[in-house]
Amino acid sequence: MAESSFINSSLPDTSDRMLFAVPKKGRLYDQCLSLLTSIGIEFNRKPRHDIALVSNMPIALVFLPAADIATYVAKGNIDLGITGLDIICESQTENDVAELMRLGFGKCKLQVQAPAINSSVVSATDLVGKRIVTSFINLTRKKFAELEGVSEDRMSTQVRFVSGSVEAACGLGLADGIVDLVESGDTMRAAGLHAIDTILDTESVLITNKHPRFPRLAEVIKQRVEGIMAARKYVLCQYNIARDKLELACRVAPGRQAPTVTSLEQDGWVAVSVMVEKKMLNDTMDKLQEAGATDILVLQIANARA
Repeated sequence: MAESSFINSSLPDTSDRMLFAVPKKGRLYDQCLSLLTSIGIEFNRKPRHDIALVSNMPIALVFLPAADIATYVAKGNIDLGITGLDIICESQTENDVAELMRLGFGKCKLQVQAPAINSSVVSATDLVGKRIVTSFINLTRKKFAELEGVSEDRMSTQVRFVSGSVEAACGLGLADGIVDLVESGDTMRAAGLHAIDTILDTESVLITNKHPRFPRLAEVIKQRVEGIMAARKYVLCQYNIARDKLELACRVAPGRQAPTVTSLEQDGWVAVSVMVEKKMLNDTMDKLQEAGATDILVLQIANARA
């Protein structure tokens, strides 16, 4: 009893703080830290410590394996978390957590893969009844049970779990196919594999449990993240145009909600500010110029709010 008390007393007090879980390592870690910094969360994580108190908000960051975050949030041990959609589905917690928003990073595909040299395997159906190796047992069993048209306990496909280096299973003779995450596809191709089916398109997700202790604070975090995501997606485009050509210019660049229009000292002319998607920027500038816009400027957006 004394030992337990000592261990507990060495941990920071989080009783009055919202617990916010982020991956402690892996493919989402660096981007999560960048996001936390961007939304103004200030903290100092001590070496080998998995809990860090935020200095400017009543939040405690909890660094957990990404594979565990959805389960902790679903059970109410954690208030808010960032993890992959694939983890939520694999842990079967879709109905026990609330998805606040998708974050746009960590995008990849959970795919069925087979040796490229085997020309007889061109779809997942060709692997029915064969040996499949994966770290996504639940999603894989569900997929192949659907292909067989039977319940999971009656399926003939053999699904085995391995925790890492899944792509090596076929080459080592352990499997006829695998199910694994694919981002660029370089690792898959290097192992002599090719994708024959996609089970899930996944990305990072901000989730909360169904009965959060700090709903207002969770909403603040969501609003801040939305602002950063908008800033990363859009730029602010400003231009001058004759008022009689304004309607055409607004059709070219309608903005997120509507352009901001201000009269100029020169009669019949207006100044316009409008948010434009970065990926459409050059085409939009070309079309604005064709519509009669002049003095077209583009400004980066550091942050935004709806």
